[in-house]
Amino acid sequence: MRASRALAVTATAFAAVGLAAPMAAATNGPSNITVNPYSVHQGATMQVTAQGCGHGGKVWSNAFPTTELSAGGTGYATAHIRHNTTPGHYNLSVKCNDNSRIETHKFTVLAGNGAQGGLGGSMGPSSVEMQVGGGLVAAAAVGGAVFLVRRRRTSHAAF
Repeated sequence: MRASRALAVTATAFAAVGLAAPMAAATNGPSNITVNPYSVHQGATMQVTAQGCGHGGKVWSNAFPTTELSAGGTGYATAHIRHNTTPGHYNLSVKCNDNSRIETHKFTVLAGNGAQGGLGGSMGPSSVEMQVGGGLVAAAAVGGAVFLVRRRRTSHAAF
């Protein structure tokens, strides 16, 4: 009798775990969608995050091509805004791979490409800077020549 009771309890426990596993893996779809930056220039990139997509998903908009959302508790995607996107307000959509629910979020596209920071600056040297640099190079050349002409010879060659 005790063995059958233990077997029944064990079977019930395994059935409860087996039935709860699919419910634990299921999600309610995307939530807490954020974009960074909210206002992005044409041709730039934007980070999209969404919670609730444990198995990844997709992010799309009229301003950028469809992008994959990474799997995990918080999914990440990098959206590359098209260079020819008309400036204005846009919506993006997020859909998880394991859920049919679609959520949207707003963002703004700004005109222009923005600053090219980190790529060497946005301006070349001015004429004054070039003249100062040329003067320093000339002074170094003259100083080196004077040093070489005036230095004493350390060895005296006897013929």
